[in-house]
Amino acid sequence: MAGSLVGLIIVVVLVLFVASLVIRFLPIGLLITALSAGVSGVSMGSLIGMRLRRVPQDRVVLPLIAAVKAGVQVNANQLETHFLAGGNVDRVVQALISAHRAQIPLPFERAAAIDLAGRNVLEAVQMSVNPKVIETPNVAGVAKNGVEMRAFARVTVRANIDQFVGGAGEQTVLARVGEGIVTTIGSAATHLEVMEKPDAISKTVLAKGLDAGTAFEILSIDIADVVVGQNIGARLQADQAEADKKIAQAKAEERRSMAVAREQEMKAYTQEMQAKVVEAQAAVPLALAEALRGGGLGVMDYYNMRNVQADTSMRTGISRMTGGSDETGGAGTLPGGSMQP
Repeated sequence: MAGSLVGLIIVVVLVLFVASLVIRFLPIGLLITALSAGVSGVSMGSLIGMRLRRVPQDRVVLPLIAAVKAGVQVNANQLETHFLAGGNVDRVVQALISAHRAQIPLPFERAAAIDLAGRNVLEAVQMSVNPKVIETPNVAGVAKNGVEMRAFARVTVRANIDQFVGGAGEQTVLARVGEGIVTTIGSAATHLEVMEKPDAISKTVLAKGLDAGTAFEILSIDIADVVVGQNIGARLQADQAEADKKIAQAKAEERRSMAVAREQEMKAYTQEMQAKVVEAQAAVPLALAEALRGGGLGVMDYYNMRNVQADTSMRTGISRMTGGSDETGGAGTLPGGSMQP
């Protein structure tokens, strides 16, 4: 009796162990769910293979059921391969379903490539159905008359799924739109033209095809606000005038310094000439004395010369008293008491 009881216990333990293994490696419930949903390609062998490859069966089977029910052509092998590559199976399947409902052609290979590239394929499909509005920062441009203009634009874009892999992102679109706004403002003759027709900016920018090579298609560019900024041209002219003024002042100071130096030179030259005159005047008495001693000048000649000098001095004094000019150049007294004409 005891032996049969032990055997029964062993049998029960073995049954429980086998049942646990079956439940662990054979997800019967998941298999029944897939078969009841009409999913083909899911068998007990494929589920066991997923388990051996350490792929969670529900991460593949449940999205597969949703895809088949939505009418999307996809198989378990594709989903398992995408999971092993590090992709997000749920997001790819949701994107395929959304694209199928919106009648957007999106094969599984392209959706998987977009997901593996690190981009949100579901968001791309949603943006294709519902365009996104991105806003540019304040873009400043200067018209030809020197007045600064600041424009703020809203860009409506739609995802271009064909170029979503390798295409430029939102920042590139914003940069190109900003460049187009600056170019358009700079082409205007005056800032009044920009204020009168802000839609000209939108038309000019759209005509440039700025969405080439990007992951988006620009639908419209709307100028939300245009503000007049500073008068850059006037400020530059004022700065130039100030610079010219400083240059002129520097040149004037240079000329003044040269004039002062020339004045000092002339003063020194005048003093030099005055010294030579004094030296010459000092030599006159010596020359007269030498002439008297040598006989070159007689006594009567000397007195006649003194009389002429005295007469000249008298005439000069009378002329000054009557308000006349000193036409004789003035007479002075030579050193030693002699008169100088």
